[in-house]
Amino acid sequence: MRRLIPYPLVTVSLVTLWLVLNEALSLGHILVGIVAGLAGGWAYEALQPPQGRPRRLLAILRLSSLVFADIVRSNIAVARIVLGLGKQERTSGFVQLPLELRDPYALAVLACIITSTPGTLWVDFDRTQGLLTIHVLDLIDESEWSTTIKGRYERLLLEIFE
Repeated sequence: MRRLIPYPLVTVSLVTLWLVLNEALSLGHILVGIVAGLAGGWAYEALQPPQGRPRRLLAILRLSSLVFADIVRSNIAVARIVLGLGKQERTSGFVQLPLELRDPYALAVLACIITSTPGTLWVDFDRTQGLLTIHVLDLIDESEWSTTIKGRYERLLLEIFE
C-alpha cells in the first residue's frame, strides 16, 4: 500500500484541493482529483524529501504566538510609514546575520516568518557560512534585528527541529 500511496496526506490534500478549486463533486472530478493526487504523491516521492520531525509542542505554540504578535506589530509600523505618520526620515537596508540553523525545514519556517512579516524580506542564505541576509524597510539598529531573529526565532526553531 505504501508503494501505491507513498504520502497519503499529500494525496488527500491534492484531491481535496482539486475538488475545492473546481467547486464540484461529480464522479469525473473526483476521479481526476484522485489521479492528480496519486501523481502528486508519486512526484513528491521522487523528490526524496528529507525527514523532518518537529518536536516540543509548547515551543511551537510559543513561536506561533511570537510570530503572530510580531506580524501585527509590523503591520501597524508599515501602515504608519505608508500613511506618512511619525518621523519622516526612513532608512532601509540589508542586515547580515550568522545563524546556527542548518535543518532545511527550520530554515524554511524562518524564511516564511521573515517574509510574511511586513517590512522584512529574506534575501539570501549562504549555507557554507551560515550567513542570512535580510532586507529591512525601516532599519534603525542592526543589533536589534540580530537579537530578534536569533533570540526569538532561531532559538525556538533550534528547540523544535534539532
